Parts: sequence; C-alpha cells; structure tokens
Amino acid sequence: MENKLMTTKEVAEYLGIHEKQVYALIKENKIPCTRLTGKWIFPKHLIDEWINIDARNSAELPEEIYREKRPEKNYILAAGSNDPILDILLNDLHRIDTDTNIFSCSTGSTDGLKLLEDGLVDISFCHIFDPDTEEYNIPFIKSYFKDKKVALIHLFYREIGFVTHPKHEKAVISFREIKERNLKIINRQPGSGTRVLLDYSLENIGVKPLSLKGYENEVSTHFEVCMAILSGEADTGIATITAAKLFNLPFKPIRKESFDMVMSYPTFFDKTVQTFIKTLKSDEFKKRISHLGEYDFTDSGNVIYSVT
Repeated sequence: MENKLMTTKEVAEYLGIHEKQVYALIKENKIPCTRLTGKWIFPKHLIDEWINIDARNSAELPEEIYREKRPEKNYILAAGSNDPILDILLNDLHRIDTDTNIFSCSTGSTDGLKLLEDGLVDISFCHIFDPDTEEYNIPFIKSYFKDKKVALIHLFYREIGFVTHPKHEKAVISFREIKERNLKIINRQPGSGTRVLLDYSLENIGVKPLSLKGYENEVSTHFEVCMAILSGEADTGIATITAAKLFNLPFKPIRKESFDMVMSYPTFFDKTVQTFIKTLKSDEFKKRISHLGEYDFTDSGNVIYSVT
C-alpha cells in the first residue's frame, strides 16, 4: 500500500481538476482528507479507493475526475457580472492563445464577490452602485474583504439604461414612468448590480419594487433581458446599450457604470490575467467593438483600490 501524502495542489493535479474544486469537495465532506498543522493532507491510497468506489456511483464524484485527465492548461475561474463585450474579450483571449482561458459564470455581482471570498473562484466581475457614497464597487470590496488581500482592477465604463419594446410609441425614460404606465418589466437576479440599482432607484422615489408588474420574472444576462422584451414577454427592462443595439431596441440611458474585477494580487500578476488586460487595452479590440456602444476605456487595467 502506498502511504504517500498529497497536498491540496498535488491532489488537484492528480485528479485533473482545479485546486478550487478540491476545496469545494473538502467543504462538502466528499473527499478523504485530514488537517495537519493547518494544512489539508490527502493519503494517496484513500484517494485511489475513493475514486474506485465513486466511479461506480458517479453521483458523488465530479465528472472531471472519472473522465480521462485533462491536459495541463492555463485557466482561471471567474464569476459575477455580465457584459456583452466581456464575452467577446474572453473568446479573443482563447483565440490569441488556445491554452489560455478564463471561464466565467454569470452569477451577478454580489454572488461573484461571495464566491471569491469563499475561495471558489479566482476573479469576480462587478458593478455595484453604493447610494451612500455614489461610488461603484469600492464600498463593497471594503465590506467583503476586510481580512483578505485583494485588488480592484478597473476594466471599462459603460452605459446602462431602459430598453423598451418597439410597440410602445414612447420609450421609458424614468423609473417612476414604469409604475405610472403599468408596464411589465423583466428583472435581473437578486444580487446583480442591475437589480441593486433598480431596487434602490424605486425605493428612492417611494415605489415598492414588488408593486411592479413582472418584478418576479428574473433572468441572468443583458441579452436575456432584451430577448424577453423583443419576444413580448415584457415591456421594458434594464440592460446595456450594447445589448439594446444588437437587438435593435429603443434605449434611454440611466447612468454610466464602472465595470471592474476583483482578485488577489498573485492572480493579478498571472500571465492569463495580464494577457486579458493587454487584449482589453489593445486598439484592435477597441476598434472591433466600437460599433456596439459607448464604452470608455480610460484607466482600463489600473488598480483603483486594494486591501493590503
């Protein structure tokens, strides 16, 4: 019997999964391990037995483990907010270097920060407006990461606004108007930056969010907002100017937002992240998306706040 003890990094490499997934398995008590002098240790023979047992009952085993092990690749896990040009940028990153990937899930800004705080992702994309300071993101970083060293990197400014179905002669131009005209909205998921902005703006004018028709109907991306409006499922919603243009829908701006990303300093200096920032700042990328909306790349790639 082999008595080798593996570290978290070693067991991740052995299983062919990301180290963050190992921590998720530990948290769910789904992998044999023990804590020794503050570090997680994995007896190799127990890991082999666990794989053999769970391979016959794959409901308890992540698919990545009982598949043939993936080739070693340079990739990063991300979660949080969504933007149409972010999707284009992530695809460009892979096109530039096929072994370089950032896999992102649209969870909404708040959940993205929680996942980063829990160590389950490497990057969180966010755009959360704080009404008390009228700042984006920084007040929330101060709240979430008091004891963890992170950096907030600015990506771009973008316009977000009301999108209206073309059947309406008058496009929506204010939050109060949605209520007064009894229009049906398509909402974003709780915790998203757009949802935070909507709820705050309605409360600020004395309108209870739940009183809006369609408030309970939620989607996770700007594209889904526009698709719901175009299909007639809703009369209006909030999305980026880029999404509105791509669907040829009337758009009225609400405000310019700061769209940023949060990560640890080691992640910031990772080759994949530096390639991501370089691509974002390139003239080629800016020219490619110039017809999609009014994006402002001033200070792109700069660290605008840090917890040290």
